[in-house]
Amino acid sequence: MSDHSSPSPTSRSRSFRALLRQVLHLQEPPQRTALAFAVGVFIAFSPAYGLHTAMVVFCTWLFGLNFLALLAGAFVNNPWTIVPILGATYWTGAWLLGRTESPTFNWDDLSFNGIYEQVVPYIVPFAFGGLILSVIGALVSYPIAYRLILRYRPSRGVSTTPPLPPHDQVG
Repeated sequence: MSDHSSPSPTSRSRSFRALLRQVLHLQEPPQRTALAFAVGVFIAFSPAYGLHTAMVVFCTWLFGLNFLALLAGAFVNNPWTIVPILGATYWTGAWLLGRTESPTFNWDDLSFNGIYEQVVPYIVPFAFGGLILSVIGALVSYPIAYRLILRYRPSRGVSTTPPLPPHDQVG
């Protein structure tokens, strides 16, 4: 029998740390890795929910960016951060557009048409806020990722293994 249970939060955080370590040690220029991560963060804040993974694959293919770095950046939006990101996205757009009304939702009509009519008035501030936060997130994450990569990635040409003793000291 196979166990189909989901991984524990601890194993998920370990797997994310392993992914992050792989990203930090890629054999490409740190600027390119940081750019891929920043594009991933842009995708994370994008209001195109349900398409984030497809956007990562598309950017990998179109721009030749590193898939792991893009995916790590896109993982900024995850089950633990989605609610704050959704809220910040809407409120940023509403604030910048000068809209002061609070969103309401009528739970009595959960038909497709009922939900559609309730969501439509909030699409513009949500999309605008998502675009603004995507740009800000990418601009902020690039220098942070670049510095972290430089700090934790071993320098090329610098050996991490100790040198062998001189031949006259052997045996």
